[in-house]
Amino acid sequence: MLTEKSKSIFIVPLLFTLFTATLYCQEKINQDVKGSIEPKVRPFPNERIGVNVISQLQLTLEDAIKMALQNNNSIDSSKINVRIAELNLQLARSAYVPKISAENYFETRTVPSASAIGGAGASGKFRQSDLNASLVIDGFSPFAGGSYQLNFSTARTTTTNQNALLNPQFPSSLSFTYNQPLINGLRFDSRRRNIEIAKKNLSLTDTQFRQTVIDIISQVEQSYWELAFALKNLQTQIEAVKQARTQLESNERLVAKGILAPIQLVETRNQLTTIEQNVYLAQEAVTRAENSLKALILKDRKSDIWFYSLIPISPIEVNLPQISLEEAINLALKNRLELQQIQIDKEIREIDERFYKEQMKPQVDLVTSYTANGIAGTAREIVRTSGTINPELLNRVNQLSALQNLPPLNIPPTTTSISRPPDALAGNYLSSLTDLFTSRYPTYRIGLRLSIPFTNSAAAAELGRTLAEKQKLENQKLQTEQLIESEVRNAFQTLRSAEARLKAATSSRLTAEELYESEKRQFNAGLTTLYMLLQRQNDLFQAKNRELQAQTDLSKAIANFYRTIGTTLEQRGVTISANSSSK
Repeated sequence: MLTEKSKSIFIVPLLFTLFTATLYCQEKINQDVKGSIEPKVRPFPNERIGVNVISQLQLTLEDAIKMALQNNNSIDSSKINVRIAELNLQLARSAYVPKISAENYFETRTVPSASAIGGAGASGKFRQSDLNASLVIDGFSPFAGGSYQLNFSTARTTTTNQNALLNPQFPSSLSFTYNQPLINGLRFDSRRRNIEIAKKNLSLTDTQFRQTVIDIISQVEQSYWELAFALKNLQTQIEAVKQARTQLESNERLVAKGILAPIQLVETRNQLTTIEQNVYLAQEAVTRAENSLKALILKDRKSDIWFYSLIPISPIEVNLPQISLEEAINLALKNRLELQQIQIDKEIREIDERFYKEQMKPQVDLVTSYTANGIAGTAREIVRTSGTINPELLNRVNQLSALQNLPPLNIPPTTTSISRPPDALAGNYLSSLTDLFTSRYPTYRIGLRLSIPFTNSAAAAELGRTLAEKQKLENQKLQTEQLIESEVRNAFQTLRSAEARLKAATSSRLTAEELYESEKRQFNAGLTTLYMLLQRQNDLFQAKNRELQAQTDLSKAIANFYRTIGTTLEQRGVTISANSSSK
């Protein structure tokens, strides 16, 4: 066995050999590391796909909202929907516009006659020519559901009929018929129903248009603040790269002086590359946020602004609404357009309910009519001869009468009669019209028309469905009110949390700045390690980023709060007219 002395003699050379080998390996490693981490300064990333970073457009939040109201396609589509609803109302009202129809024609016809008094004469036919004109005006009354028809007709007739006392003659006719519902349709009918529904649909599309405007404004606000955060975050990351490079250069000088071991540059270089990766990610976030905002404020993809770099210049929103939770909930229940849309839908169902209840009644109509006729023409005289007999036939009859001791026949001599029309019928076309308007030949009619179906299951089914839909809307209203109150509560909590986080983030950033400056002084004095300095530097970057995020979150929370309580338009000074939106 080895003695203690022999052990010492054996161990000392071994330890020396190991120490020498360790120094050699450390020196070799330092030399290899020093040679492998020569500074390679990479330029800051400035490539923006499809964007010229030199061409910049400074944009306030108000300008972004104005551009969105003027250019956003969703708002344009909603405007078109409002215009369609206006035209639908105009179409429904056109049911009361009278319809005018006219018919004019010339007709000639040859009429056969087998009657001795038909006026055809020996030819057995006569010819008649007519020039006819008619005008019909019919429509519906906007009061009490009545309908009317006015019919005027006139003609000029010429004929070869031997019995016609007026040739040519001018017959004319004027009639007016009015149909008045007494039960079903008296207070409400399909035309009035269509008009009332069209009015409600116009209000509904106007409400939907306002909702679209509010949604677009909210989206613009969110995208605007996202872009502002992304740009500031990119700037922070670039500053972090600059600081990391400055620290790397300082450490390289310390390594050159032998104060720091070259291996420590690896940690600095690793810190730098990590921060450079954050720059690229921040740059991508800028592009995404910018494209999102451009899609909201630009008309189409051909706009030149797509090639510009947008620079938000509005200050961060930090003024919190001074309002209580109860007031916020009441405002939301009053202003939220979802509830207004449900109310309009409910009113439409009430219109349907009124209509189908009316359809359940029997149909009883009062029908009245008045007709006036007129006729005039050129008077003709018709000469008729009577009493003509064959002399030979008369002589033979008298001979036979004498044989029977009968007296002879005494036949009066031949007579001639002349037929003339009454003087009142003689005249021209104006005379016929005078008969109409002076009501010389009037006709009056009044009566009732009754229609009662065996069953009215269709109207009953429609009424039942309408009542069910009305109840469903009432339930939907209660559910929506609950959701709105929940949103207001959440938005209120988010607002207060964002405010508190911003204060905490600002305090954290100030503390991180102090700690970094202190650590930097200690490192320069050789009282701390590079690892601690880099750690403080990383903490500072994160604190700045958290502060930026907290500022952005607060601005977005304020915008969302105004949207939740339904005052976005008032807060942004947006007024909506009947035909367009303006700011």
